[in-house]
Amino acid sequence: MDSFYNRDQRALQEQFQTGKMADLLEQVIVHPEVQDDERAFIESRDMFFLATVDAGGQPTCSYKGGDPGFVKVVEPATIAFPSYDGNGMFLSMGNIRATARVGLLFIDFETPHRLRVQGTASVDARDPLLATYPGADLVVRVAVSRIFVNCSRYVHKYQRVRASRYVPRAQCETPFAEWKRIDVVQEVLPPRDAGKTAKAGGTITVEEYEAKLAAGEA
Repeated sequence: MDSFYNRDQRALQEQFQTGKMADLLEQVIVHPEVQDDERAFIESRDMFFLATVDAGGQPTCSYKGGDPGFVKVVEPATIAFPSYDGNGMFLSMGNIRATARVGLLFIDFETPHRLRVQGTASVDARDPLLATYPGADLVVRVAVSRIFVNCSRYVHKYQRVRASRYVPRAQCETPFAEWKRIDVVQEVLPPRDAGKTAKAGGTITVEEYEAKLAAGEA
């Protein structure tokens, strides 16, 4: 495993005289495999944040949501999660194919508590786990290189109100995305969305979509 801290991080530690503390934290909290309590925490989450980077070094951060258990700890050094239908940009999935470097941030906003994972990832449309994820296009597997808890001092406390109705679930038809009903989008929808706009109630204008968005109905 390469060094946990890079040159610029070390420079800032020297500037603020936190080097000894940083070294202690690395020794105490950073490890290469998921522990039992961490597995329970990860698999209880219904969302996390995913950081990826493209071939040119441009990072992006995405929110990933699902039902609790949608992120699986396959083995101590492997985490898996699904890629559901999105906006067709495939920013995160494309970045994984390009560089494989990922960071995952799991947060409990009620306790609060947070856990960070670093590793290399792969994307597969034929992964055996795909059958366990209704509505998923791909499965991402993360080979964990480091996992560590983070101080929750600045995590604001929030309470979960309700799960998203758009999360794919077995024996339940997933609602069609409201933004895909916008009139100007119809000509660029992929073939698999053919006929779904009419079934969902027909087209809407951008203004109508924005009103739904503002009302929390989108």
